[in-house]
Amino acid sequence: MIDYLKLNKAILKDHPKVNELWVQKIIAEDPAIIGLGEIELKDKERKQPRAGRLDFLFQDENNCRYCVELQLGKTDESHIIRTIEYWDVERKRYPQYEHVAVIIAEDITSRFLNVISLFNGHIPIIAIQMNAIEINNQIGLQFVTVLDETALQTYSDDEDTPTIVDRAYWEGKATKATVGLADQLLEIINNAIDHNIKLKYNKFYIGLERRGLPNNFITFKPRKDYIIAQPRLVQTQEYDAMLEEMKLDVLDYDQRGRCYRIRLNKEEIQKHSDKLQVLFVEAESKFNK
Repeated sequence: MIDYLKLNKAILKDHPKVNELWVQKIIAEDPAIIGLGEIELKDKERKQPRAGRLDFLFQDENNCRYCVELQLGKTDESHIIRTIEYWDVERKRYPQYEHVAVIIAEDITSRFLNVISLFNGHIPIIAIQMNAIEINNQIGLQFVTVLDETALQTYSDDEDTPTIVDRAYWEGKATKATVGLADQLLEIINNAIDHNIKLKYNKFYIGLERRGLPNNFITFKPRKDYIIAQPRLVQTQEYDAMLEEMKLDVLDYDQRGRCYRIRLNKEEIQKHSDKLQVLFVEAESKFNK
């Protein structure tokens, strides 16, 4: 039997040793903990013209920017207004990017959740509740999305200006072996579609290019022990059934990127190369239609 451990929730607003700067530092060092995916910190305490300072500005692999406001304690009117105001300032200053407003608070009450939901659909806004758990004089933070955004534009490669890196960057971030898995998958693509397709190394993913132009009908994300292949396909029962038949680990379907996220190792690529080829050909034909 496993012993039960009762968790004690801490209220950081009234905590004698913890303040908002401490929480900001934790988030800045590990942005993934807030649950927005693989994001990069662009700025902290970002000065706004005549409007104070934005707690965080993050950016994801699709060049979407997240304007994040953090509040200890309960959400209040001024917090919501400030979050939307900062979002509006950023989107007007940098219209080439997509922007999402994000509220993080310890307590997002049903009243304010209803208020926030009124904006959702017109303003892309996310509400995240932060829970602090105290164990043995240590504090852990848990972030739960209680309202997701719905008013996002469709991702477009034509508007994408990713940070270019080299192969060595990915070999350092993952391993030489897992970056080599991208070569194996590229070989399947070359044999089935076009030998002019090559890998293109970006900061958040390894994409594809054809005759010097981006052609990301599939992107790759090497990890330490495996690679994630992301064919751009509309989710259907047929594709779901095919992947289930192969018994592959499908991490999820990315609604925004419109792609499957498939975890693969060397043996799986070799074993299922024929069916992977079918998926890749489908992705290419629909992406470039």
